[in-house]
Amino acid sequence: MAAERALRTAAPHELLDAVRRVLLEQYAAESVELFLADYSLTLLQPVSVLPHTLEPVSVRSSPAGRAFGAQQPFVETLGEGQARIHLPVTVRGDRLGVLSVTVPDGGHVEECLAELAEIAEVLGHEVIVAERDTDLYMQARRKDRLTLAAEMQWQLLPGRSCARPEYELGAQLEPAYAIFGDNFDWSLTADHLMLYVTNGMGEGIEASLLTNLAINALRNARRAGLSIADQAALADQAVYAHYRGRCYLSVLMLGFELATGRARVVDAGSPRLLRLRGGVVEPVRFEEQLPLGMFEETDYVAQEFQVEPGDRLIFVSDGVYAVASPEGEPYGDTALTRAIQATRLLPAAEVPRAVLRELTGHRGRPVPDDDALVVCLDWRGR
Repeated sequence: MAAERALRTAAPHELLDAVRRVLLEQYAAESVELFLADYSLTLLQPVSVLPHTLEPVSVRSSPAGRAFGAQQPFVETLGEGQARIHLPVTVRGDRLGVLSVTVPDGGHVEECLAELAEIAEVLGHEVIVAERDTDLYMQARRKDRLTLAAEMQWQLLPGRSCARPEYELGAQLEPAYAIFGDNFDWSLTADHLMLYVTNGMGEGIEASLLTNLAINALRNARRAGLSIADQAALADQAVYAHYRGRCYLSVLMLGFELATGRARVVDAGSPRLLRLRGGVVEPVRFEEQLPLGMFEETDYVAQEFQVEPGDRLIFVSDGVYAVASPEGEPYGDTALTRAIQATRLLPAAEVPRAVLRELTGHRGRPVPDDDALVVCLDWRGR
């Protein structure tokens, strides 16, 4: 494919120029623009340099946003013999943004949709690789300046969504541009999915440093092939060795067998889990163990958990369930149940943002006092 060759030989900061040239030559494209989703998942930010600077477009109320939300190409008829094709730019379920291509509308637009969608997918893969060598795409994603703590947290995350035949995952943090210590992490092998949902302690840089230490300790143990209980123990030792119990970190850890849906779980603190099964939402309780780093040489024991095809699991931090309304009423399981029911028809990648919008309405003000984390896992099984 000419586009793939052009993208792989282009300089990291020139991917858009490379794909423009190919689409101009092969599809008579009249304009080509790349938009990346901002950190709050509310805007699609243009990746461009002068003289091609564009305004951001809304994720919820624009043709490009429609393609992003539905994860399907959307054709916008412009009149005067033109059509604009909006193509989701997605890598293994991680929704990066949208490629918008304006072409002559000669009644043959539908015929080239599959080819253009493939080009958009290749572009997404190249953007991920290019981010190692240029700040262009990360800069384009931000509508506001990130705090230093937030910069550290976003760099620690694996992505915001992920899809495989056995499951779909979506996650979101709030406030996106000023998060402190909440975090999520996941990793896939041929047979297992490992998922961590973390509720960090403290504020600002200190909270981010604590979470960075714990997550990297968990990854170090995981990559050494240790069991989930031993992963928790090693991370506990790392955090305690540095903070001596002054700071600690709550984490819910789950290791799923892809073939059976069996999971081993370590519940070390406050993140909560609710399950939607057969139209019914219910909290899932585990035996709570000590947060990581609270005491020296804590032993952790894994519990068994079974997930069934069709289950939706929603994980939330205390910045969700403990948030109070202006009248002092906590959000709690009742409101969470309503939010989960209201979003049951949305794909997993859309659910966290939708639940956080519900939370903003309950809170009565746009800026939260604490981090809020929502992770959604839709289980299909094999």
